[in-house]
Amino acid sequence: MNETAFNVDSPKGPLVAILHRPEVAATPSRVGVVMIVGGGPQYRVGGHRQLTLWSRQLSAAGIPVLRFDHRGMGDSPGEYDGFTALDDDIRCAIDRLVVECPQVREAVLWGECSAASAALYYAYRDPRVSGAVLLNLWVRTKALAAQATLRYYYLQRLLQPSLWRKLLSGQFNPLASIKSAYQLVQEARAGEPEPAGDVHHTGLSAAIPRSLPLTEGLLLGLSRFKGRVMLVQSGRDMIAREFDVVVNASPAWRAALARCDTQRHDMADGDHTFSSAEQRNQVVSWALEWLAAMPLRGKA
Repeated sequence: MNETAFNVDSPKGPLVAILHRPEVAATPSRVGVVMIVGGGPQYRVGGHRQLTLWSRQLSAAGIPVLRFDHRGMGDSPGEYDGFTALDDDIRCAIDRLVVECPQVREAVLWGECSAASAALYYAYRDPRVSGAVLLNLWVRTKALAAQATLRYYYLQRLLQPSLWRKLLSGQFNPLASIKSAYQLVQEARAGEPEPAGDVHHTGLSAAIPRSLPLTEGLLLGLSRFKGRVMLVQSGRDMIAREFDVVVNASPAWRAALARCDTQRHDMADGDHTFSSAEQRNQVVSWALEWLAAMPLRGKA
């Protein structure tokens, strides 16, 4: 393994990074990957060491990878201002990747949960970004969480024989569940996703106003992106179900995903963080096939 640690210069201080440089190959890859750390108490290793392990697998296949601690996370100093404020950090990470690996002409952003959202906010702004791997994309709002819970938890629970056995045996008090469900209905109605209007490619590289509602901002980012997308959705993850609520209710989201030639994979037994080796290996297997099929822009 050829792994090098260094600091990436950024406007607000150094970012600690690890570069996974493939062994010398006959044809060096023109595509490199930048791993973005998700929100919460994580750092460049990732939950279950997945970012490290994914990076090593990609590097072994000939693809250079840079993973880093963005500002205020892990060993990088500063204040963490949230996943909507990572544009400068992502840009600087790509800058350093192409300096260290001069053959790299295109970058793929890789993120899970809020890191996937950060990738969508940035990807269209940088012409070097030709692809995005989005794992259980974070679109959560209070209303969406309520809708997903009602649709994918309460309705499924009503179909389970174990619930009715508990109810008939007196082991289950339905009043608390009814009260909870009623509250969720009120929250869901307060913010039902409205079909978004057409969003056209503007060619602008200006940042999307972060004051916009999250789903609207992410849709703008996706609609302006001219690269390709690989989307992975876990079957045992409510975040993934919330995304499905958004997409199913919005022709504009579906059109934007189609425009990006999105390759979607549904992992029926997958959890939010792909915590098992089987799940993690499946994700990287899909990614390697997707990367191998990516058309390169321009000529060498």
